[in-house]
Amino acid sequence: MTGTIKFNELECADGSRIGVAALENPAALNALALPMLKQLSIQLADWENDSNIACVFLHSEHSKAFCAGGDVRAMYHAMIEADAHKQAGESGASPEAFLTEYFSVEYRCDYQIHQYKKPLIVWGEGIVMGGGIGLYMGASHRVVTPTSLLAMPEVTIGLYPDVGGTWFLNQLPPGIGLFLGLTGARVNASDALDLKMADYILLSEHKQAVLSGLQAIDWQQAGESDQAVTACLSQLAEAAKPAWPPSQMIPYFPQIQAASVGRDLNEICQQIQAIDGLGTWLETAKSTLKQGSPVTAHICYRQMTEYKALSLADCFRLELGVSVRCGMLGEFQEGVRARLIDKCGEPKWIFPNVSAVDSSVIDDLFAPMWSEDDHPLRDLGKE
Repeated sequence: MTGTIKFNELECADGSRIGVAALENPAALNALALPMLKQLSIQLADWENDSNIACVFLHSEHSKAFCAGGDVRAMYHAMIEADAHKQAGESGASPEAFLTEYFSVEYRCDYQIHQYKKPLIVWGEGIVMGGGIGLYMGASHRVVTPTSLLAMPEVTIGLYPDVGGTWFLNQLPPGIGLFLGLTGARVNASDALDLKMADYILLSEHKQAVLSGLQAIDWQQAGESDQAVTACLSQLAEAAKPAWPPSQMIPYFPQIQAASVGRDLNEICQQIQAIDGLGTWLETAKSTLKQGSPVTAHICYRQMTEYKALSLADCFRLELGVSVRCGMLGEFQEGVRARLIDKCGEPKWIFPNVSAVDSSVIDDLFAPMWSEDDHPLRDLGKE
């Protein structure tokens, strides 16, 4: 996969500059190739350390998608090539090594955004899913437009809600994070605002006005720079209200919360299927849960029930091991094959349904891969 990130700097009235990063992989809806993540992480660090950079603006120049996720096709091909070498009795690149590098770089970049010391605005227009959510959730100022759709749809490919999902899904109102992870349900702009997954709804045509407004700020005199950015965005938010899309999730909010409480995952899945209501949004959520990976459902259930108290850094450390083990298990490989490679839409999951999943398989996925001293993300949160 080709893909890059375009960087430029805009001059402000007071001589400060704004760092602008544009994801550039439109053929794959800006899916994050490993080199893109490395580029972004290095540039973010440079801008954070540059006293002339007042804030950072992360976006895509393609309105269809901010970012549809990570480069799962590259992960798939790495796993397939490793299998071929193994069957031929040849040595070759280890899929474990590739997956460890990819997810380590991705999670470091996500954590970097969460901890960024300058205002960081993410313009989340269009599709914001999977790895795109990872870049989006930690920003100080999260913008959506009326066409935005946020989701963690990993249940469809046998992965799970990673990129910090163990932390940010547990920050949502009770039951909502579990529902989103199990169903991959899409959250529109209005629901994202209500769930505090987004901070502002602005019109697509407001983007240039935002950049111009940021350039007009006297950053030397602004005092608290976060507040200056907030004021800039808030001025435009009022004009977008007539274009807010109708809420899709909020009408079902009490039912979703009630359905997401149960003695075990099997009961919760049955209760979600029994939520009363018509409409494409709810039916799609139910269908995705029914057809999705039973292994993913169990991973998500554990994330939401057993790891609520983990720090953000510890969540990323936990997820790195789970993600690499998912790649080795075969469920993830099969999901990508069926959904994105062969596009038959009918993955052959390891287990036929949620109730058939062997809990020892899930135990193994959560088992530590490294000692504390050897963990690739051991330094997160230790600054």
